[in-house]
Amino acid sequence: MTDHDNLSQCALTMQGLRNALSVVNGKWKLQIIVALQSGTRHFRGLERSVPGISTKVLAKELKDLEAHQFIARTVHPGPPVVVDYHVLPYARSLAPVIEVLKAWGIQHQQRLEAGNTEPVLTAQGPEPG
Repeated sequence: MTDHDNLSQCALTMQGLRNALSVVNGKWKLQIIVALQSGTRHFRGLERSVPGISTKVLAKELKDLEAHQFIARTVHPGPPVVVDYHVLPYARSLAPVIEVLKAWGIQHQQRLEAGNTEPVLTAQGPEPG
């Protein structure tokens, strides 16, 4: 592979990462999707399922997730008006990503707790950094 091919591959990888991160960026979106994978929830139930999220941030993140077609909201006329949220089939495409991130996060936390600073060897060589 030439240097040009390597640069092209790097640019393609970065573009894909930018595309993905622009959709699921931040600390809350994936947690909201995980919370909704167990079933439909009302706004307050969802708020309780995602510890530490504020009402304002949850409302904003739900709108973003709805705009990207990961979730849908259903308004049930009241009184009182009740709003339900549920994941759409497209959100299931994130399942492998969530599983890999979860496993990596658990492994990383264990590594930090053990005080391990040695590089981890992978099939591609030592981990970066």
